[in-house]
Amino acid sequence: MTAAAPTTESRPSLELLDHLVQEVETVFHGKKEVVRLALAALLARGHVLFEDVPGVGKTTLSHALAKTLGLGFRRVQFTSDLLPSDVLGVSIYNPQTTSFEIRKGPIFTNVVVADEINRAPPRTQSGLLEAMQDGSVTIDDQTFALPRPFLVMATQNPLEHHGTYPLPESQLDRFLMRVTIGYPDGEAERRILTESASLEPVVDRLRAVLNPQQVVQLQNRVEEVEVDPAILDYLMAIVERTRTTTKLRMGVSPRGNISVFRAARAYALTHGRTYLVPDDVRELIVPCLAHRILPAGATGTTFDVHDEAAAILEGILDEVEAPV
Repeated sequence: MTAAAPTTESRPSLELLDHLVQEVETVFHGKKEVVRLALAALLARGHVLFEDVPGVGKTTLSHALAKTLGLGFRRVQFTSDLLPSDVLGVSIYNPQTTSFEIRKGPIFTNVVVADEINRAPPRTQSGLLEAMQDGSVTIDDQTFALPRPFLVMATQNPLEHHGTYPLPESQLDRFLMRVTIGYPDGEAERRILTESASLEPVVDRLRAVLNPQQVVQLQNRVEEVEVDPAILDYLMAIVERTRTTTKLRMGVSPRGNISVFRAARAYALTHGRTYLVPDDVRELIVPCLAHRILPAGATGTTFDVHDEAAAILEGILDEVEAPV
């Protein structure tokens, strides 16, 4: 008797996540940790803001992640004249049927790249809030559920301020992580240069490692990751320190605390573990919290302020003793 072929109903192995990271690395070189962070954000049902200079692979990473997960992908270039309806959709009158029809926008997919999100006016930026928070979009008086899973990967250039609209703290708080990719090392950049001679888009070489149903199953497994009470106390001590230190004008909110907790459990899954270790919390503190706190004396949310906030968090991590 031959063994039955595996079905999409079967529970996906955590080893597939490691295979997925390796597959993405074939086109997004030298940044395995960034890939794991983006994957953890997806599994935690969060969203990612990439703040980096142009040309370091932000869109390539997003497209590669969608391709290896078998997910739909769309990229929206945010500009100063972009309207909320250009992203969400619009109701249009059809004279043939004498009725209004809904034309859904590009946000109705699994992975959306909001490229240069800070170039769009606040009205358009805030149009993403319902989608990011509730997984739904309201057009006129109708509410539509977005596909599952759903991930927004927004980008912005930290060095350019002319003609931009900085994201307010309330909208930054909707992003689970704020990540900087950075430049590749010498070996990785050599591979990038070699591959640039090919006319075939590198993402087309990728294969799907998971399917959307398996991704949703893995998202559900985040809640099953075991957490020792000592690690929970460790996270609470870090968060409490942000609220009492004189170096910060605004500490971490309860929602920020929840975000780190969810992201750390998802991060553990990307390493093939069903239990949390202190390093999971340490690795996620800066990506998940640096954009949610405000250093004393800071007047905005610039790149320099984010760097200062990250340095303060690193100092707190050195002060709070991790459980053994």
